[in-house]
Amino acid sequence: MHLQGNARVGIGLMLAGMLMFSLNDVMGKWLMGSYSVAQLMAVRSLSALVVLLPFLLRDMGRMWRVERPALQALRAGLLAVEGIGFYAAVAYLPLADVVTYWLAAPIYVAALAPLVLGERVPAAVWAAIGLGFVGVVLALEPSRDSLTPEAGIALLGSTAFSGAMLLGRKLRGTPDTVMVGWQIVGALIASGAILAFGAEVWQPTPPRDLAALCLLGVVAMGAHMLVNRSFKHAEAAVVMPYQYSLLIWAIVFGAVFFADMPRPAMLLGAALIVVSGLFIARVSRA
Repeated sequence: MHLQGNARVGIGLMLAGMLMFSLNDVMGKWLMGSYSVAQLMAVRSLSALVVLLPFLLRDMGRMWRVERPALQALRAGLLAVEGIGFYAAVAYLPLADVVTYWLAAPIYVAALAPLVLGERVPAAVWAAIGLGFVGVVLALEPSRDSLTPEAGIALLGSTAFSGAMLLGRKLRGTPDTVMVGWQIVGALIASGAILAFGAEVWQPTPPRDLAALCLLGVVAMGAHMLVNRSFKHAEAAVVMPYQYSLLIWAIVFGAVFFADMPRPAMLLGAALIVVSGLFIARVSRA
């Protein structure tokens, strides 16, 4: 396939964004060994807010005059659940397992689109959705030993992520900066509430760890910016398949940094999820 220069740039930016997200995942898993998920989310969100502040000040008027505020609040809440669920799950499960559950989110979106968005789903897409769900089941490897609370948290987080994706499509007229700004505010409120009510305790943070927690937010913001920029250089259908490079990095980094070797069932399930997601993306482009 011949790609124009802009498409190559878009693909490169998407690949770079996925690498940065993977580094964010590694840092988060490492920091979760010492700090609570609420503390991690709070510092991560504050540092991301500092990075985003110049853009928020530019769009301050739009921040307070958002379209459909109830849906914006619901989306921010779902993304707070998604973030908390991701870091809570990654503290106990291999990176590749958690990333596999998250990569299934587009399949959930395709399955829920007729109900939530009123979109018509072709029969071939329903077949791909079914294949994707088989992949999720295989990756989960249901048994008395594998159906753990941590796996349940991962599924809850990825489901919340898919709900936020659906709402993002309903709110597509909202500027990206505004949506990200309220997403950060939602994460701050959720993590602050957990800490305020004593569900988790704030641990003393040495300067080195505080810098790492802050860097987590900066890296995540950088990854989001790279992904958003990739869509400005190429069509979504061109660059979206490269998001699955996230799984490759998760397998590599999980093995290198945490000695997590992927289970055969997880690899097979992940392969089915990737095939399903790529087919759905291809049909959506047609």
